[in-house]
Amino acid sequence: MPFIEKNGLKYYQFDSLPGTVHAVFTRRGGVSTEPWSSLNFGGSVGDDPANVRANRIRAFETLGRDPASVFDVWQVHGKKVSFALRPRDPESHEDKADIIFTDQADVTLYMRFADCTPLLFSDPVKKVVGLAHAGWQGTVKNIASAAISAMHERYGSNPVDVCAAIGPAIGPDHYEVGQNVIDAVYESFGDYAEMLLPRVGERRHFDLWAANRLQLQQAGVLNIEMSNLCTACHTDDWFSHRQERGRTGRFGVLMGLKV
Repeated sequence: MPFIEKNGLKYYQFDSLPGTVHAVFTRRGGVSTEPWSSLNFGGSVGDDPANVRANRIRAFETLGRDPASVFDVWQVHGKKVSFALRPRDPESHEDKADIIFTDQADVTLYMRFADCTPLLFSDPVKKVVGLAHAGWQGTVKNIASAAISAMHERYGSNPVDVCAAIGPAIGPDHYEVGQNVIDAVYESFGDYAEMLLPRVGERRHFDLWAANRLQLQQAGVLNIEMSNLCTACHTDDWFSHRQERGRTGRFGVLMGLKV
């Protein structure tokens, strides 16, 4: 599906996530100033908290979701799962997790990104939706596989019923990595590591898109949609921690069950 523009905001939606309300919001249409301009969702990058809050409310209202329905987590580059039974109490601290699921229609899942890979999940049979935050650390920890296992164990989801989507993230053309990452990829992916670490001259890059797709396929998921959008290539639309040398914001992904 092409980009959608509504209420001054621009966002991306996938075609193959049935039964969901979801959006991957670009950086356009918010109230934040440079270098976080303009739809920044990152609360720990130096932006005015009032701007971040206004941006979040604007995004929720654009999707027709109650801002009070939010459920988010403190993302820590792991593979812990948090299950949302109700919206998060605004006075409570977020759980530390990088995978979130819900089967409650009054909950809107919410995560933030700036090069790491957004993974979106929908099981239309069990009526479950989920998000995962897959940077290189989460990817070598098999976060995509962990998410599918959690859906099966918690909700009884069959992987063949699950629809997954891989959102905008830094592409292999821009993601040069060092020896520590190369070693971790070989340890995690074994014989597949070589194809996930393409050579650009004498440098090695890591293909996060392909790595997460491979994990999903190995977990039994048949329906996988790729955005194929590189955040570092398109900083007019996306925040990119690598391309903007850490001085940037975070774009937001929202997802809930369609009522």
